[in-house]
Amino acid sequence: MGTTERRVAPGDGVTAPERERGRELGSDPGIPAGATPWQSEADGRGDGQGERGGGESRPYYRPLWIEEPARKRRLPDPVRTAAVRAVLITAVTLIQAMVAFLCTMAGSWLAFPMVLSSVTSTIVATWGVLDVWVTRQVWNQRNGVVSAPSSTARALRRERRRERRRARRQERAAARSQERIRRRQGGAGQLSHP
Repeated sequence: MGTTERRVAPGDGVTAPERERGRELGSDPGIPAGATPWQSEADGRGDGQGERGGGESRPYYRPLWIEEPARKRRLPDPVRTAAVRAVLITAVTLIQAMVAFLCTMAGSWLAFPMVLSSVTSTIVATWGVLDVWVTRQVWNQRNGVVSAPSSTARALRRERRRERRRARRQERAAARSQERIRRRQGGAGQLSHP
């Protein structure tokens, strides 16, 4: 009845265009051909297969997950390093505190040293968490494009530009003096001293 040709791939009852459509929608290639596909929320039918005008049914595979763009940008490397360090120190501190508590409950001789090390680790963990905050502030101040007059990012960039220009000028002057010396040597056969 229809004007489109249906090509059946050998071995399954799904037509080639339907298989391609399922692949575009994010179907899993590991699903067997005879399996009942999931139904989309937009379809509205309970049997899992949407019907077209001529009574034909087409499978629709709902994707397992939908990629969403990241809401936040990735942390700068120094800040991320400080954060990882703080998390590790905090985890060790919590483990030490738990061991100290259990040793105290059991009446073990290890309780006193563990309590002392827990107190020390708590101080170090506090420093680690503060280090994350300070590193973040310093990074934002140096590299962040903050349009406040107190930002040193612009001044640092300006200073770097000046240093680059100064180095280029010095290289050019050294090259010129070398060229002058070569010319003098080539013309007179020896160095002349003014």
